[in-house]
Amino acid sequence: MRAEESRKSPGESPWLEEIAFFNDAEPHGAALNMAIDEALLAAATMPVLRVYRWARPAVSFGYFERWEPIRAAYPGREPVRRWTGGGIVLHGEDLTYSLVVPQNILGGVSASDSYSVIHRALRAALRDAGIRATTAAGTCAKVSQACFENPVMHDVLVNGGKVAGAAQRRTRAGLLHQGSVQGLGLTLEFGELLAARLAKNILDQSFDITDVATKLIAEKYGNERWLKMRM
Repeated sequence: MRAEESRKSPGESPWLEEIAFFNDAEPHGAALNMAIDEALLAAATMPVLRVYRWARPAVSFGYFERWEPIRAAYPGREPVRRWTGGGIVLHGEDLTYSLVVPQNILGGVSASDSYSVIHRALRAALRDAGIRATTAAGTCAKVSQACFENPVMHDVLVNGGKVAGAAQRRTRAGLLHQGSVQGLGLTLEFGELLAARLAKNILDQSFDITDVATKLIAEKYGNERWLKMRM
């Protein structure tokens, strides 16, 4: 990583002291997007917020989901199994982001607390953008495997409908939080508003994770055994 510039964020009660903001403007295929997120978790020495785009319409599904129903329901989309949990998420028109927090910074923060604080920051950033967002006060009954049809506690809502959800993975390296904001027409520049709500200081960074990401595509995200594995 290389720090190019530091900016003071205007966030209110931010969770983190500083964060590296990675505006990944070049659209990537589904497997590469997932590989970059995992490679960042392995390499990061400080919190990293990445916002990114998709080269083609895609569908990502949680680690424990079954492959066959997804293949049947979304034949025209590029599929990828996430390393995180959760349900089915359609990508292409959404704003997708990932947040990596190394273990030495994450400390004893629980999964529920980290999900809550990240989504409170997202809600605040949406309000900064002029969007009246709230967070869900409880979990609704599950109606399908589609993530955005099933609001859970702390998901972000606009006009009562779910617009943002996420899934997490924790390892010895730290936390990987993968999220999607749907139906609001946000651009990648929104990521700076989110970064400012997550941390007191924002760093512009460059990352050299190409080799690791390429290996992860071959071994995992671009491999049919990973895509179609049965739980």
